[in-house]
Amino acid sequence: MFSRGIHVLLEILMNLYSLLPCRISYDPTRYPKYIPEAYCLCKGCLMGTFGEEDFHFRSTPVYMPTVILRRSASCAGGRYVYTEDYVTIPVGCTCVPEQDKGAESVNSSIDKQEMKLLVSQNKPSSE
Repeated sequence: MFSRGIHVLLEILMNLYSLLPCRISYDPTRYPKYIPEAYCLCKGCLMGTFGEEDFHFRSTPVYMPTVILRRSASCAGGRYVYTEDYVTIPVGCTCVPEQDKGAESVNSSIDKQEMKLLVSQNKPSSE
């Protein structure tokens, strides 16, 4: 029973490995000037007992909306004037299933319009 718990913990830690790396974004006209931004190390996801990369899933960034202060060109009383700005910052990675290339989807509006046309063409006319 104890070894099963360790196995699950190791699997979780190996999946979290893709969350660790980050780049530091720098903008002197923004507060804060330095913002860490996460990025995904792998194209697929680390799965399985030994953390093999599985390409049935893909690593994709997770974004968090954040408020920053952006310095404007104007000054007031000898001080910079800042305005609020809303940005999205990548804070980690998660695994999502890779979409099947051959599967047809009716989720897009174009597909829905095509379906409506097909349905309307196949309706018997009421004369």
